[in-house]
Amino acid sequence: MTSRTRYAVAALVAGLLTVPSAACSGGGTTTTDSFTVGLLLPSRAVPRWEHSDRPLIEQRVKQLCPHCHVTYANANDDLTTQRQQMVAMITKGVRVLILVATDNRAMRSTVQEAHNAGVPVVAYDRLAEGPVSGYVSFDGAKVGTLQGQGLLKAMHAPAGGGGGGGGGTTVVMMNGDPTSPNAAWYKRGALSVLRGKVRIGRSYDTPGWSTDNANANMSAAISALGLGRIDGVLAANDAMAAGVISALKTAHARRLPPVTGQDADLDAVRRIVDGEQSMTVYKSFRAEAETAVAMALALGRGEKLHTIATTTTDSPTTHDIPSVLLTPVAVTTANIEQTLVKDGVYTIAQICTPQLRAACAKAGLTP
Repeated sequence: MTSRTRYAVAALVAGLLTVPSAACSGGGTTTTDSFTVGLLLPSRAVPRWEHSDRPLIEQRVKQLCPHCHVTYANANDDLTTQRQQMVAMITKGVRVLILVATDNRAMRSTVQEAHNAGVPVVAYDRLAEGPVSGYVSFDGAKVGTLQGQGLLKAMHAPAGGGGGGGGGTTVVMMNGDPTSPNAAWYKRGALSVLRGKVRIGRSYDTPGWSTDNANANMSAAISALGLGRIDGVLAANDAMAAGVISALKTAHARRLPPVTGQDADLDAVRRIVDGEQSMTVYKSFRAEAETAVAMALALGRGEKLHTIATTTTDSPTTHDIPSVLLTPVAVTTANIEQTLVKDGVYTIAQICTPQLRAACAKAGLTP
């Protein structure tokens, strides 16, 4: 995958967040657009899809195009189901699709069906193969880099320089779903930081980004390496971090090693406050959702994406896809308030349950 940046992403996001409701009509009067946007999400196992992305996308469509409608489906991690859902939406006359593919490669033929039917597809968060018309995600290499840097810092390992295989510092890598190019993207970013500084004791791919699968893999790593020889865990997202931490507790770890994450799930933020998880990666789902909606509505009106896209991306099947790659942010106890609370993702009251009041006070998280 390659990308060529043409404009500043920050300026784009600032503009998207201030687009007036009349933007659908291109002028100062109420839009007369009335068409259906299809939204296809991949899973209920990862909390963000239902709790963040779906409502944000639905709200933004309604805000920018009051007469437009969103039809929605969740594939529950089943490829055949998602194919059927997508074909059904095409048959029922959706004008544009926002797709988070369950399997980016396997959805190629269905994306082609949409293209043949004249229905443009916006690839959301994951770059599906086939003739997609637009793509919005986060810089995956940066996500992995932030995780690797965060893990080294939490383990008090050196943050730079070479090394001879990492000496006695042993890390387990809990990577994402092997069918997702994002998982490989995150892994490359993490390894660019970790390689030569630590020993990778075990590395697992985790189907479905699943908590249960991560738990089983972590239990296997503990059996193979020994609990006392695991100095840190690079978990690619928060759902897997939960499975990792559960396995460590089941093994009666006296002190949990640092564990990374991604997605800033509420439970993960609470674990960070409580000292069970070292960090997560915050990706502004609002910025991602609003960018996708801007793309979808433009395509639904037959417009080009040159005023929205900030870069182009190549997939294995399609070149020069108009794209936006947003910037992720590392979150620890030190900046929860300056990131997640400030952006309105969570309130301090939501984070600081009665059981966490002391830990929140220690972290400076007080109402």
